[in-house]
Amino acid sequence: MKKLLGTVAAFGLMAGGAQAADDLTLQLKWVTQAQFAGYYVALENGYYGEEDLNVTINPGGPDIAPTQVLAGGGADVTVEWMPAALAAREKGLAMVNIAQPFKSSGMMLTCRKDTGVASPEDFADKTLGVWFFGNEYPFLSWMSQLGLATDGSAGGVTVLKQGFNVDPIFNGQADCVSTMTYNEYWQVIDGGLMDADLVTFKYEDQGVATLEDGLYVLEDKLADDAEKDKLVRFVRASMKGWKWAEENPDDAAMIVLEYDQTGAQTEEHQTRMMGEIAKLTAGSNGALDPADYERTVASLLSGGSDPVITSAPEGAWTHEITDAALN
Repeated sequence: MKKLLGTVAAFGLMAGGAQAADDLTLQLKWVTQAQFAGYYVALENGYYGEEDLNVTINPGGPDIAPTQVLAGGGADVTVEWMPAALAAREKGLAMVNIAQPFKSSGMMLTCRKDTGVASPEDFADKTLGVWFFGNEYPFLSWMSQLGLATDGSAGGVTVLKQGFNVDPIFNGQADCVSTMTYNEYWQVIDGGLMDADLVTFKYEDQGVATLEDGLYVLEDKLADDAEKDKLVRFVRASMKGWKWAEENPDDAAMIVLEYDQTGAQTEEHQTRMMGEIAKLTAGSNGALDPADYERTVASLLSGGSDPVITSAPEGAWTHEITDAALN
């Protein structure tokens, strides 16, 4: 039986009896899948309830922009990649990173060996599939560092705006496609290519990775003591969920499946995804690493002729919530 994605009641016991828990809505960056297992685990295992929270988890999708949901008041907290959050902040939406459950990036380019690509030096005159809507900036920074033009000129690369699939690597439209270690790479494998047919370039290994899947709120929430207290409890319970998911990946995948209202996810795919996600959350206690943040900012500032941000942000992250949650 599928779980409801909406409100799950929780009650905190006070001296005078039962009191309704505090409501909090979380907006995900994408659809219900193991990428967000920690939050579903915290919901299913009662960790939010233990913190007197009544959490609603809203899935994302191709037509849902987390930053816009946050701006419109549709969520208290959103899961977002830092490039999009910093771009929104520069444009006037005061998003603040309050926690960073993902320590590492899962983004990479996956190339067919039969195209002659064996190293980044072989990208010249090749067609590379790239996700846009803010996800292109690490790629543009990387190409800039390699000295490769991205306008399709001779000696540079041709950029194919890639959709939410890996078809271009099969139909010959692209020599390489953008993939996540936990999702699209396995779509390539499931599509008939073998690991031996491919060469992958992880952004993390190339020094151009940006922070992914952080937790963001609007700045004004941090000026309200009651809201801050609620966020502290939320982060504490969420990180408890993430660490449980890391230690119990198969069970975490099954919990995710219970909350998938679409029926599109499979046990095999979610179990495999959770195993890869656990590698990305490993090493994080929830607190953002300032060095990782500075690396992200540097990458975004050097994204070619049209960088995602034009100056180093101020006030874009805080340890206030995680310090209280972890102590």
